[in-house]
Amino acid sequence: MEQSVVHKKTIKRPLVLASIMLAMFLAAIEATIVSTAMPSIVADLGGFSLYSWVFSAYLLTNAATVLIFGKLSDIFGRKPIFLIGISVFLIGSTLSGFAVSMEMLIFTRLIQGLGAGALMPIATTIVGDIYTKEERANIQGYLSSVWGISAVTGPALGGFFVDVLSWPYVFWMNIPLGVLAMAGIILFFHEELDKTDRKIDYGGAFFMFIAVSALMLILVEGGVRIDWNSQLMLLLASLSSIGFVLFFFQEKRVSAPMMPFEIWKHRSISIANITSLTTGMILIGVSSYLPAFVQGVMEKPAIVAGFTLTTMSIGWPISSALAGRLLLRIGFRSTSFIGGISLIIGGIFFFLLSPEKGPVWAATGSFFIGVGMGLSTTSFIVSIQSTVDWKTRGIATASNMFMRSLGSAVGAALLGGMLNSRIQTAIAQADLGKELTVDSTNLLLDAEKRESLSPGALEVLQDALTSGLHLVYLGILVLAIISLFLISLLPKGDKSNVTKK
Repeated sequence: MEQSVVHKKTIKRPLVLASIMLAMFLAAIEATIVSTAMPSIVADLGGFSLYSWVFSAYLLTNAATVLIFGKLSDIFGRKPIFLIGISVFLIGSTLSGFAVSMEMLIFTRLIQGLGAGALMPIATTIVGDIYTKEERANIQGYLSSVWGISAVTGPALGGFFVDVLSWPYVFWMNIPLGVLAMAGIILFFHEELDKTDRKIDYGGAFFMFIAVSALMLILVEGGVRIDWNSQLMLLLASLSSIGFVLFFFQEKRVSAPMMPFEIWKHRSISIANITSLTTGMILIGVSSYLPAFVQGVMEKPAIVAGFTLTTMSIGWPISSALAGRLLLRIGFRSTSFIGGISLIIGGIFFFLLSPEKGPVWAATGSFFIGVGMGLSTTSFIVSIQSTVDWKTRGIATASNMFMRSLGSAVGAALLGGMLNSRIQTAIAQADLGKELTVDSTNLLLDAEKRESLSPGALEVLQDALTSGLHLVYLGILVLAIISLFLISLLPKGDKSNVTKK
């Protein structure tokens, strides 16, 4: 096994940690800052039916590469792979700002996600390299707070750029921050690497990418532009199924699998990972489509839409910090169970959301979702790292990140497909198929273009968007209930494990 020697005494750990957190911030903020700007982006570029693909594209390459980058860092070292990841991410960010069509934006978001796939797992690994077991528990709180901080600042920054500047700055703001993070890693993080002949599971990465890509197309376009009973749908379903089967056999066959199935034998890991899949779907469902509801249905400006998402992230860092104390007192099962209850409360708020209830109601639901995410995600990471030894702790942590990324990707596609399908059905029922399409929803997201619609068309589109998003929020509530059920399956008597390892 390859070994890396990190000079703990010669590196400036606080500066390395700050650089790592800044890089993680860039990857974490993408969901919230882009979602706030999306109504303006769609109003400018068009293509509402491709709305969810702006998120799915980023999450897809992120999920498909997160484990393979972890393997690469074992071979070539954390530093070079981390720097490559940031560089690719910044290239994608730069090109995204220059996008002239929705298709181009989706392509550049694929590049962004590719770079982001290297940031999260390697950042966690670097922390493990430079801090002791006792120190890691405290540092985890800092890393968890990155998600909360990004969620707080993302919507506000997104709303600011849209209202004051223009939407390309949502992507270009990554450039100075990314360069600063790279400088910190280059100057302050040092490691010596022994050469190794360890192999990379390219086959596993390829099969997973094919399987997930086909699944994305099924979920987003099924019933909208691809008929459910068409030959193309059958081909995509077959391709996805075969991809997952080949991935399974590939992982069982190779000596260094991308996803070692042995870690799934631990009940605490398997339950935490499966629950991360569902909570990832909840997170992307709220952050992706709440701005569309606030701007398109409530007819509020982007800054107000940003506020409704900001509250989610206010709850996140607060509950992450609280989780650290609760874990030592009541254990990770009870802590994550409280988080699951909070997710359900937030889901109920969204299920009952209507235009008349206003942004404050939506913001309250976001807050409870944030509290639930903070408590559950922090508990899952601690429980996973307490279950295995250090030799497999990195892989186990990466698997949890992979499942949450996959959940977000599938959630964006599934919920987006539900929304598009509902809007198309409503247009057909109103017999306005010749006048309106799913893409006509773009007009609701721009105040000037909204006024150009006839009263009848405006009512049909707003009712369609309202009912479609209501279906999305019903899905979020169902996912929250499933998450709580899964959390209840976590092993009991875990309190002592928190401080053992």
